[in-house]
Amino acid sequence: MTPPYLPADTAEATIPIHAVTRANLSECLAGFPAETREFVEQSGFEGAAGQQCLVPGPEGLAAVLVGVNATDPSPFALGKLAQSLPARAYHLGSGFLDAATASLGWGLGAYRFRTYKTGTSERSASLKLASDVDQTAIEREVAAVALARDLVNLPANDLGPAELASTVRRAVAPFGATVSEIIGDDLIRHNFPLIHAVGHGSDRAPRLIDVGWGNPDHPRVTLVGKGVVFDTGGLDIKPDTGMLLMKKDMGGAANALALAVMIMGAGLPVRLRLLIPAVENAISGRAFRPGDIFKSRKGLTVEIGNTDAEGRLILADALALADEEAPDLLVDLATLTGAARVALGPDIPPFYTHDDAFAEELQATSFATSDPLWRMPLWKPYESGLDSKIADTNNVASGGFAGSITAALFLAKFVSAARTWVHLDIYAWTPAEKPGKPFGGEAQAIRALYRVIAKRYTQ
Repeated sequence: MTPPYLPADTAEATIPIHAVTRANLSECLAGFPAETREFVEQSGFEGAAGQQCLVPGPEGLAAVLVGVNATDPSPFALGKLAQSLPARAYHLGSGFLDAATASLGWGLGAYRFRTYKTGTSERSASLKLASDVDQTAIEREVAAVALARDLVNLPANDLGPAELASTVRRAVAPFGATVSEIIGDDLIRHNFPLIHAVGHGSDRAPRLIDVGWGNPDHPRVTLVGKGVVFDTGGLDIKPDTGMLLMKKDMGGAANALALAVMIMGAGLPVRLRLLIPAVENAISGRAFRPGDIFKSRKGLTVEIGNTDAEGRLILADALALADEEAPDLLVDLATLTGAARVALGPDIPPFYTHDDAFAEELQATSFATSDPLWRMPLWKPYESGLDSKIADTNNVASGGFAGSITAALFLAKFVSAARTWVHLDIYAWTPAEKPGKPFGGEAQAIRALYRVIAKRYTQ
């Protein structure tokens, strides 16, 4: 991706972008020459949200006007401009209430996944940030989001468990992080039976990727990301339409990695651990079956009620490992259930935690950063739906109700020592383009989580 921002010390002349509303259009135009006011009027630009007007001057493009909603302004109003404007250099002019958020929107909207497109131009518009905007922080955030989007957008033929591990190694290398892997049948020897069971059906070996970074004396923050590089559903096979987006079933891993990179890039004073169980849920003679029973790393036996509920299985072993260190904060991200999408749609992931104070802060931060999340209850009475007559638990609940809640309750069985645990059931995909959010793979929850973590451990 072409860098969306000019270097901070550039002396290149830039074109102003002014945010206007229907109500203040006349006021904004008062500072322009009469011929410019006439041009804008004749162009049909009225300051409606989403409208834009390229204002000519004696030497070419002189300014850009973009309409915003006065009562409900989009924080990422510049998201579309990064792609639609001529490939010139710009800066924020008047009318922007929050220059940092507007600038972030520009960078998020500049993203395009062009890896497999031939003959496309990489040249695009660029923005010079205001002197009071922290360019390093914004570029770190934009780069992390781009990393998550790139990984989710990659097709499964080019992103198997091994390739995901290689990407992790490249992403964390600049920060001096350590990386280890437990691969294939070694998962059994190291007591990760659920990860092995899910990934054993594929000829691409499953693995547990383990990243460590930071001072061991600092508070432990552990991130766990679901890394199912493709999900056929296993022997409980999905219909063809259900598989179309299953390359994104490693969206939790992509987002956990992106969040880890943000934390390391900012040098936050934490002892960070990143765990990614990476598997392909494939169909073969070695695939695990409905009715199978496995003993998990934690010791709980799990009856397989459905092989298409595989993500919670690999997370269970990874969470159990993470919990053994009793981290101060344990976060897992996973594209876990369709039930979450039915409840809240693609834009608002639910999250679950027992920690009310953390939940309140995360909820508020998510809306303040336009990275929306919504807390859902770990409703204990629903746990009975996971009962098994022949094992400690089933991996799916009977009855079909409250699927996202019961999945969270299943995961909760494997966490007991962490001071705070939060589970996020993300979608990791933007089905219809919005300002700052191109169609395709998406980073969800990580911008809000980063801010909460940074505040919690730097005070």
